Amino acid sequence: MRMVDLIDKKRDGEALTKEEIRWVIDGYTNGTIPDYQMAALSMAIYFKDMNKEERAELTLAMAESGDMIDLSAIKGVKVDKHSTGGVGDKTTIALAPLVASVGVPVAKMSGRGLGHTGGTIDKLEAIPGFSVEMDTDTFLKQVNEQRLALAGQTGNLTPADKKLYSLRDVTGTVNSTPLIASSIMSKKIASGADAIVLDVKCGSGAFMKTLDHAVELAEAMVEIGSSVGRETMAVISDMSQPLGRAVGNALEVKEAFAVLKGEGPADVRELCLVLGSHMVYLAKRAESVQAARQLLEEAIQNGDALEKLKAFIASQGGDPSVVENPAQMPQASEQIAVSAQKAGYIKEIAADKIGTAAMQLGAGRATKEDQIDLAVGLVLEKKTGDYVEEGETLATLFANEQGIEEARKLVEQAYHIVDEKVEQPTLIYKEIYGQ
Repeated sequence: MRMVDLIDKKRDGEALTKEEIRWVIDGYTNGTIPDYQMAALSMAIYFKDMNKEERAELTLAMAESGDMIDLSAIKGVKVDKHSTGGVGDKTTIALAPLVASVGVPVAKMSGRGLGHTGGTIDKLEAIPGFSVEMDTDTFLKQVNEQRLALAGQTGNLTPADKKLYSLRDVTGTVNSTPLIASSIMSKKIASGADAIVLDVKCGSGAFMKTLDHAVELAEAMVEIGSSVGRETMAVISDMSQPLGRAVGNALEVKEAFAVLKGEGPADVRELCLVLGSHMVYLAKRAESVQAARQLLEEAIQNGDALEKLKAFIASQGGDPSVVENPAQMPQASEQIAVSAQKAGYIKEIAADKIGTAAMQLGAGRATKEDQIDLAVGLVLEKKTGDYVEEGETLATLFANEQGIEEARKLVEQAYHIVDEKVEQPTLIYKEIYGQ
């Protein structure tokens, strides 16, 4: 086989065979295929797409390019959840204990975040003493005993994807549905889940800006999951404004705690219940999605979800008293109000600008080496559809000296205020199931 022949083949719109895809991924991973040829093939895929079989084979080849995590020692159906990411997305922190509290095993491995805030792992480290480092045996044992463990990714997981993602980032081939879908799904499959629930974000704060593009990506990922033997479904949710009110690591953890107390923002709670219902249903703990939701609502009402959260924190070295006293987490030295310049209704909150504001304050990292300030961020006092008086607070900045003026300007720019009444945005656009 020659790489140039495969580039020509895909350039001309032909499908690559299983053997050809495996040969490409093996060669690129071990360094025998150079970046410039992989870049050419990626661009050919960008323009000519891949069919269902090609996408599934590419996903499996990347998943099997490194370690494949074996979760068979965990009793029950293991269901993983993946979000395509957004501003204020603290869902996992509330969702994982909620689902575990009704007996579904949640074996979650997460990475650290690049962008406006840290990833789930970074956020959880705002809890005093909490550790995400554990070996595989401890991880499996904890899930069997507690029904929940959340650890940092270790070992050599999907090295082909890591290498290809870095290449796509500098060759204009990031925004390709087959390449995005296989990248996400390869990590989920390598992580060992039996079933997968996907939260595909749509809007200004998401990677997919339009509903059509979000649906296209969701359908591609669900099709891949089904093709490789994983029960897979996707929820398309709104990211035209930040999720919840808090953006920033410790602030988001506090908000997630509130959800399990039956409090917190309605949109975060609803999204956790929607995603959780599908996880519980796919895990065969309920006969319908509606019955699964009822189980989860009861777990919040009777305190089981909150108790599971405390046990989870304690099992990973954290201080569970932080749930009732979130002030034990890192606290910002300053709180600065950003005021409305005019009266009216909030028509839009540009989520990407809010995310950038949080990053200016130090809540995120631009490179893997950057240090995150876990205390800083912002809390939105007004959301889309709300009425605001001139001079009333739109958002509160939580800051430690860094980036205050830049963040203030970005928040002011993010809010679009109009005279006419505005409807609340739709939270859940669509649910997509595998065949």
